[in-house]
Amino acid sequence: MSDYEQLAEDYARVEQAIIFLERNARRQPSLGEIAAAAGLSEFHFQRLFGRWVGISPKRFLQFLTKEHARRLLEQSRNVLDAAYEAGLSGPGRLHDLFVACEAVTPGDVQARGEGLAVHYGLHPSPFGRCLLAVTDRGICGLHFVRDDEQEAVNWLRLRWPRARLRQEPQRTGPYLSAVFPLAAAPVPVPLHLYVRGTNFQIQVWQALLRIPLGGAVSYEGLARAVGLPQGARAVGNAVGDNPIPFLIPCHRVIRKLGEFGNYGEGPARKKAILGWEAALLHRDELEEQ
Repeated sequence: MSDYEQLAEDYARVEQAIIFLERNARRQPSLGEIAAAAGLSEFHFQRLFGRWVGISPKRFLQFLTKEHARRLLEQSRNVLDAAYEAGLSGPGRLHDLFVACEAVTPGDVQARGEGLAVHYGLHPSPFGRCLLAVTDRGICGLHFVRDDEQEAVNWLRLRWPRARLRQEPQRTGPYLSAVFPLAAAPVPVPLHLYVRGTNFQIQVWQALLRIPLGGAVSYEGLARAVGLPQGARAVGNAVGDNPIPFLIPCHRVIRKLGEFGNYGEGPARKKAILGWEAALLHRDELEEQ
C-alpha cells in the first residue's frame, strides 16, 4: 500500500470522527467516544492520527474549534494586503511562488473545450479519493470523490463538455506529490493551473492563491481584496465555483464569526483540510525547536 493509499484509507476514519464531533459538539464528547464513532479503540485512533497528520488527535481537534478559527482570522486579517504589497498581484507566479494560474482565453471559453484533450485519473489522497485532470497547459480540474466515482467524471464532463476526456492515471499520477505535499515546504517547481471562468471568478481565484498555508480570510475580507467590499455573496458564489479546490485554497475562506461554513467538497473535508494544514505548520515548528 502506497503512502497516499494509506492516507486515503485513514481519512475515511478521520471524516467519521469530524462528523461525530459536528453532531455532538455541545456536549463535548471524550476522546474515547470520538474514537469509537470512527470504529477504533482510543489506542488505534492515536496511531491513525500519527500516520495521517503526525500529531495527536487531541491537538488536531483543537484546530477544529470556533476559537481557533477566530484566532486564524485575526492573525490573517491583512494577509491579502501583504501579498499584494509583496508584488504578488500580477497574473504570474503566486501562492508562495509555486502556483501559476493561466485563464482560458475568451475564445476557448466559447469553444467549451472543443479540440482540447483532457487527461484524468482517480487517485488516493490525504482527503480520500480524488479525480485529477490535466491538459498540456496545466491542471484543469480537481474533485474529491464522495460516494460515486462516476459522479466525479460527470463533474469533469460538465466543466469541459466538448473536450476529449481520456482516463490516463499514469499521466496524472506524477502530480500527486506536488498537489498534496506531505511537508509544509512549497514544491520547488511551479504547478500550472488552466482555469475556465468569468473575469470576476478568475480574479477571486487568484486572490485565493494569495492566502498562505495556515492562513484564512472571511468572505467579506476577500470581497474587499478584489475591490468589491459589498460583494461578499458574489465572492462566495465564485469561491463555490472553484474548479481546482485545495490547490486554489477556497477552504481557507471562513465566516467572520469563526464558523467554517459550507464547502463544495463537503464540510467535514473542509475542516479536515484546515486541521491538516495547521498540523503541518505545527509539526514543522516542532522540528525547528
